[in-house]
Amino acid sequence: MKRKVGYTWRLRELMAQHRIFTATELVPLLRERGIDLSASQVHRMVSGTPERLSLQVLSALCDILACTPADLVATTAENAGVRKTGCVGESGERMSATPGIGSPSRGLGMSVRSSSTRQW
Repeated sequence: MKRKVGYTWRLRELMAQHRIFTATELVPLLRERGIDLSASQVHRMVSGTPERLSLQVLSALCDILACTPADLVATTAENAGVRKTGCVGESGERMSATPGIGSPSRGLGMSVRSSSTRQW
């Protein structure tokens, strides 16, 4: 069975607990620890969820906020459900897994649109 993993970036929450409310306040604290990031880079790290983060930056943040990496990154993992693509009705006809779509009288509920009428 496949597992679905994810994470929550909790930097802003931990900053608030330490009464650091703006990315600008974090810049000199990082610089004291040898991390030279611009205000806009720190703002993106605070306001968004980073896809990549160096261990040096992570270590500096942990030092500043007196926390562990697990405090900054809350992970989740769950079993990925099996995706149903269709089912069989009481009389044996194939039907869509979505109620109301794909009844035997309407086929599989699919429609074809000509390329000239597509709206992008």
